[in-house]
Amino acid sequence: MSSVSLNTIKQIMRVMVEGSGFERTLSKVDVLSTSAGKVVCGMRVEEEHTNKGGTLHGGLTATLVDVISTLAIMNSERGAPGVSVDMNITYMNAAKIGEDVLITAQVLKQGRTLAFATVDLTSKVTGKLIAQGRHTKHLGSS
Repeated sequence: MSSVSLNTIKQIMRVMVEGSGFERTLSKVDVLSTSAGKVVCGMRVEEEHTNKGGTLHGGLTATLVDVISTLAIMNSERGAPGVSVDMNITYMNAAKIGEDVLITAQVLKQGRTLAFATVDLTSKVTGKLIAQGRHTKHLGSS
């Protein structure tokens, strides 16, 4: 797999969060590291990220799975973002306000037209798994 630089992935993320689209909700996400087919980000849960119970909102978790896995797919062989075909998130533990979360996305397989990625959201302090997502994207014809 080929990959682009950490700075390039950071620039892509910056363009997304500075735009007028929904990705603005990810303005507090920091891209920490990249390697071929893998992107690791971090985020501190703040009040704006939470549900009425004061924990990380499930919709934001789904958005993190979507966007960070797309960055990992873009950081692989084809370099194309593709379009979502299927996404699944399993929620296992709550993340509270002030908790630092690591978001690790990795491409599992990239074929001729489809890419498969997994995303783990874990507590930076305890290592406890908060949520796990799987994302399938159609890359178009090769």
